[in-house]
Amino acid sequence: MTSATSMFLANIPSPDRGVWQLDLGFVTLPLRAYALCIIAGIIVAIWWGEKRLIARGGTPGTVIDVAVWAVPFGLVGGRLYHVATDYYRYFGEGKNPLDALRIWDGGLGIWGAIALGGVGAWLGCKRKGVPLPAFADAVAPGIVVAQAIGRIGNYFNQELFGGPTDLPWGLEIYRRVNEFGIEDPLNGVAEPTHTLIENSPVHPTFLYELIWNLLVAAFIVWADRKFRLGHGRVFALYVAGYTLGRGIIEMMRTDPATLVAGLRINVFTSALLFVGAIVYFVIARKRGGREDLSTVDLTDTETAADGGAESDDADADGADGTDKAAETQDSDDAADDTAKDSASATKDA
Repeated sequence: MTSATSMFLANIPSPDRGVWQLDLGFVTLPLRAYALCIIAGIIVAIWWGEKRLIARGGTPGTVIDVAVWAVPFGLVGGRLYHVATDYYRYFGEGKNPLDALRIWDGGLGIWGAIALGGVGAWLGCKRKGVPLPAFADAVAPGIVVAQAIGRIGNYFNQELFGGPTDLPWGLEIYRRVNEFGIEDPLNGVAEPTHTLIENSPVHPTFLYELIWNLLVAAFIVWADRKFRLGHGRVFALYVAGYTLGRGIIEMMRTDPATLVAGLRINVFTSALLFVGAIVYFVIARKRGGREDLSTVDLTDTETAADGGAESDDADADGADGTDKAAETQDSDDAADDTAKDSASATKDA
C-alpha cells in the first residue's frame, strides 16, 4: 500500500461536486445538495415538532400552520444576517449586489433565521392561539437537528472548514473546475486527479458542529423529560447549548469572516446569546412547570373572531326583537285603554 493510498484512506474525502445539472429537455435545472439538506432539515423539524406539541396537549396540524409563517421569515432572516455580516462578499468594487439573492452562495446565518423566524412563529402562534414559549419548547430539538442536517450541505459545498490537520479524520478539499476548466468551488466538479487545495487535509468544523448539534438535541430532550420544562426553558437550553459549542468551533474556522477586536463576529454573538439564554432559563423557572396545552383554546383566532361577530349580530337581532316586543306591548295597552273608554261612554249613554 503506497503512502498516498494510506493517506487517502486515513482522511475523509469530499464529494466531487455539490450540484447536479438536471436535464429536463427544454431546460436544465441545478439540483443543489445544500438546498436539499435545508429542505430535509425543515421537514424533520416540522415532523418532530408536531409530535412533541401533540404530546404536550396541542392540536394536530398546529406546527405546520405556524411553519407557514415561520419558515419564510426564517429563510429571509438567515440570508439577511449572512449578507449583513459578510457584506464584503456582495458590495464594493468588483462585486455584484445581486449575488446577495443567491441563497446557495454563502448560505444562511442561523442567528438571523432564528430571530426573524421567531417573528413569523409569533404571528402564526397568535393566529392559532398558542403560547409562543410553549411552541418554542416543542420545536427546539427539531430545530437543532435541522441545523445538523444543514451542515451536510456545507460538506457538499466544501465550505466551513478549519485549518490544516494530520488527524485521521482530516477532510480532503479538492480543486473543482467548471466546464471551461476554470476553478469554480461552488458549481464545479473535482478534477479527475482529485487535486487537493493548499493546506488540505483540514479540520472538518462543519462535522464537529453537526455532532455537537445532535448532542444538544439529545440533552434537551433528556432534560425536558426529566424536569418537565416549560415556558420557553427547553428553547433556552437549546440556545445556550448550541452557542456554547458554536463559539468554540467558530474559532477553529478559517473561512473569511467579519472580525471584531480580532475575533470572528459570530464568537461575540454566541457569547451574548449564551448569557441571554441562561438568564432567561433562570427567570422563567418562576413561572412553574410545563404548560398543559390541552387547556388552551387552539382555535384559529380568525374563526373565533367570526364567531364573535356572529354572536354580536345575534345579540343585535335579539335586542331588535326585544324592542319590537316592547312596541307591540305598548300598542296592546293603548288598544285596551281605548276599549275601556268606549265601554264606559256607552254605559253612561
